Amino acid sequence: MKQLMTYFKTYFDWFYIPRITVTDVIEIVIIAILIYYIMDWFKKTRAWTLIKGILVLLLFTGIAMLFQFNTILWIFKNTISVGVIAVIIIFQPEFRRALEQLGRKNFIFSLFSTDDTKSGRMLDRKVLNEITKAVFAMAEVKTGALIVIEQDVKLGDYERTGIVIDAEVTSQLLINIFEHNTPLHDGAVLIRDNRIVSATCYLPLSDNLDINKSLGTRHRAGIGVSEVSDSITVIVSEETGGVSLAYNGMLYRGLTRDNFPAKIEELSKNEPITKKMRWWKGLGKHEKSNS
Repeated sequence: MKQLMTYFKTYFDWFYIPRITVTDVIEIVIIAILIYYIMDWFKKTRAWTLIKGILVLLLFTGIAMLFQFNTILWIFKNTISVGVIAVIIIFQPEFRRALEQLGRKNFIFSLFSTDDTKSGRMLDRKVLNEITKAVFAMAEVKTGALIVIEQDVKLGDYERTGIVIDAEVTSQLLINIFEHNTPLHDGAVLIRDNRIVSATCYLPLSDNLDINKSLGTRHRAGIGVSEVSDSITVIVSEETGGVSLAYNGMLYRGLTRDNFPAKIEELSKNEPITKKMRWWKGLGKHEKSNS
């Protein structure tokens, strides 16, 4: 028996199972979630191409170390610090957008919120009906429009670029604002707390290269503001009369009078709370529709 124990100790001394505690499990889960979201963010931005390029360089560096290419290793060693700074400068917009999205996630509140709580600001049914009437009246005559519905993230910076109105939302007012050759038709209308607060607002243009080339400045502006906030943007095309919604950097096209109100309620933070996922109650995940 003593010889058997000596044998196992000699040949299996490397085999060691560490003691795993609850803290270790929580730490592993947190790291796994962070890695998942970081990789998901990389895949949705230009940084994914950068990551693939870095992997190729690392592979080439490994080959250089294997064959002891000292000159190449010296070059890598002396340029890596400059390379890190260059990456930060080149991809500064992507890093800024990632931090903005992280600030909007509200992970803790979404996990522990109850059925009685609601997030965001409720869009009144009457206001939604007025927006629907105006949007499709303008779509019939191909009048371009850009309407931003603010939610949790404040859009004060863009509000200040426009003209303050502070008026009740009515279909007649919206149609009159976007009528051709009127002083307020150029730019976006901002709606906050069920009221029109500003018109002729300038919005940031999206720099997403995957956007359809047939879409113009109005659509890029709608997508752009949805990338930096949780707002819902209504877009009416001046060329085709098509109605679209932009939310979270995504564009939902080809909406009709029938599905337009339901789509806004679906995208809104104020959608019925029973549609949202509650992991401790086993409810199904609410998925976005492209209809």
